[in-house]
Amino acid sequence: MTKVGLVLGAGGVVGHAYHAGTLAALAEATGWDARTADVIVGTSAGSAVGATLRGGVSSPDLFARQMGEPLSDEGRRLYDRVGTPVELAMRPRLGGRVPSPSSPGYLLRSALQPWRTRPGLLLAAALPAGQVATEVVGSRVRGFHDLPWPERDLWICAVRLDAGTRVVFGRDRSPTPDVATAVEASSAIPGFFQPVMIDGVRYVDGGAHSPTNADLLAGRPLDLVVVISSMSAARRALRGGPLPAVVGRAMHSRNLALEVQKLRRHGSHVVVFQPDADALALMGHNAMDFRRREPVARMARESALRRLKRPEVMEGLAAVLPSP
Repeated sequence: MTKVGLVLGAGGVVGHAYHAGTLAALAEATGWDARTADVIVGTSAGSAVGATLRGGVSSPDLFARQMGEPLSDEGRRLYDRVGTPVELAMRPRLGGRVPSPSSPGYLLRSALQPWRTRPGLLLAAALPAGQVATEVVGSRVRGFHDLPWPERDLWICAVRLDAGTRVVFGRDRSPTPDVATAVEASSAIPGFFQPVMIDGVRYVDGGAHSPTNADLLAGRPLDLVVVISSMSAARRALRGGPLPAVVGRAMHSRNLALEVQKLRRHGSHVVVFQPDADALALMGHNAMDFRRREPVARMARESALRRLKRPEVMEGLAAVLPSP
């Protein structure tokens, strides 16, 4: 029996839309139902998408939701259970204290051993703790799940703020929060969202360790790993862009390439979807821009469909994807 892993990376509101469009294209072109993935690895925005898939929502309904289009009967029943989502308060609460690093202890340890840290972890520790509550993120997930955790494997990545270490909820035995709380922790963007407290420990966005965390699946008996990464970019797409964006995406692309190499060394066929130049132009520089959801979802679908028309991509997928 074919075994498939699905990796859904970070990217905020815009990344969520990118996932929805790409997953819709995969379903349309191949007939594959992402809900059947043997294991889903989700980071930040990808954790919410993964939890929604595990909650029973199909890829076409994820896309329709982003586009404001009618849902299937099944999708409508599932979203009716969630109800009207709470609006995200984009403006943080103002306080009187001078901002200070959220994890000065980790900054000190990193200064003594700089070769053992990652840029994202340093940034998470250096930024002041965010002030926007994460409950709205969990509320969009909680209604899909009757049980604390789905039966099928769902691995949600977060970072323990005091130690700068990656934690994989759903795989690691401790701690074991419910899936919605895990999504909140994974989505707690440093400096924007409040860190999420679980068993007395503060957690922030798993993207501080890696925007994708695809390396977690290395060594798993998987025939295929599908990776959707909205924070990296195809090499040609980076030409001529603003320098800060190019540097950031290039760094994420290099990190992803190393993770993909590791997966392939362990025998998995890997297919990666990441923004091309057209998608980047629409995505902009604000990952939390709700106005970009519809155009980004549409562009992601179109871009993925073009990629899936390439013989080497489609033939590779046909060889390992389960028959619809």
